[in-house]
Amino acid sequence: MATGKTGSVLVVDDESDVLFAMKMLLKTDVKELVTEKNPENVLSLLSKQKFDVIFLDMNFKSALNTGNEGLFWLRQILEKDKDATVILITAYGEVELAVKSLKQGAYDFIVKPWHNDKLLETLQNALQAKGQKKPAKSAASINGHASILGESEAIQDILYKIEKIAPTEANVLILGENGTGKELVARALHEKSFRAGQPFVSVDVAALTDSLFESELFGLKKGAFTDAKEDRKGRFEAANGGTLFLDELGNISPAMQAKLLTVLQNRQVTPLGSNTPVPVDIRLISATNEPIYELAAKNLFRKDLIYRINTVEITLPPLRSRDNDVELLARHFAGIYANKNHKPVPEFAPAALQKLKQHSWPGNVRELQHAVERAIILAESNVLQPQDFSFSPMEMDSAAATPVFASDTSMPLHEIERETIRHVIEKNKGNISKAAKELGLTRTALYRRLNKYDI
Repeated sequence: MATGKTGSVLVVDDESDVLFAMKMLLKTDVKELVTEKNPENVLSLLSKQKFDVIFLDMNFKSALNTGNEGLFWLRQILEKDKDATVILITAYGEVELAVKSLKQGAYDFIVKPWHNDKLLETLQNALQAKGQKKPAKSAASINGHASILGESEAIQDILYKIEKIAPTEANVLILGENGTGKELVARALHEKSFRAGQPFVSVDVAALTDSLFESELFGLKKGAFTDAKEDRKGRFEAANGGTLFLDELGNISPAMQAKLLTVLQNRQVTPLGSNTPVPVDIRLISATNEPIYELAAKNLFRKDLIYRINTVEITLPPLRSRDNDVELLARHFAGIYANKNHKPVPEFAPAALQKLKQHSWPGNVRELQHAVERAIILAESNVLQPQDFSFSPMEMDSAAATPVFASDTSMPLHEIERETIRHVIEKNKGNISKAAKELGLTRTALYRRLNKYDI
């Protein structure tokens, strides 16, 4: 905070302890501090004087603590004073609602229990920015390198959520199609959190069999089974103090879901072959491209586990809904792969850009990345042309494509997907790695589809 007392602040919360804590924290920094337990008195207070910043709790004592009380009073305050700067006070379980409230006019929010330095920084920023518009961002940065690029409204919303959610301890569930950048978001959340200096451990749980799940995640003791020749820490212990990212979580079996739920509830793991639990301190970030709520409705995924893993939920937009981000990303990848392959950074012919923008990108950003890399390697000139880009499964070489599923739109979607996968595997002579890359999928995701379609 700047030296000296500045600004007038109103704090509205029905908990006396919160009001007392605010008084103690702000008394040396704020010129005038008013506290109020009853939100119904706020409009009367605003009629008598203007406040530079208003701290407003999201929940007041009522039959249902939904956070909607805070949103109601936020709207009332902004109707009274459209220029009011309101910072919401929220609990972990209301963070998603608080993020939505930013679109309704709140300046920011803090999470209880707050970090004093973070609260003071938020207040100082609010005082300095009063009357100023928040600048748009085009990228989130990890260790100083742009990683999540986009100027579309959809990606701006994601970037803003990362900024707001990262400093909290909330568990995060990231949803989105294959190739949308779920691990990038997980890493950004970690790097912008208070755990940034601690480990970030990523696990593709879909690649683990049930027999490996426990030993990989929870660890094992020497002699736990025949080949267990030494003690080994699991991923939970490896991530202790930091962040654990469980990717493809929607694919684990019900038995493993139960074991994971127990660990998350107790915050301790018991290594395989041991009876001694080991406490762990991790922030959990999970991701899946599976329709997890549909699975829960069919009793294929535990509802109580969903409650544990999604204090806050982030749904990543598919590339086809990201407006002009295709050109931005294409140029970004062109620079990377030109440098990597010791070539000059190419230009894009207008027709090539048009072709990229018209493609539906079933493999999302990962598919675009691979398409640009192929074009850089195979292009005949330093200006990329439409013919330098070939797509799959939606658009393939006419000589290699199978007309029946390329043109027969009456076929069910699952039949189109099955025939597309079969064709790409045949085209790559059974090479699963090459087929997965062409389809814009991970090897694990392709194997799941092979099992699903009995290919």
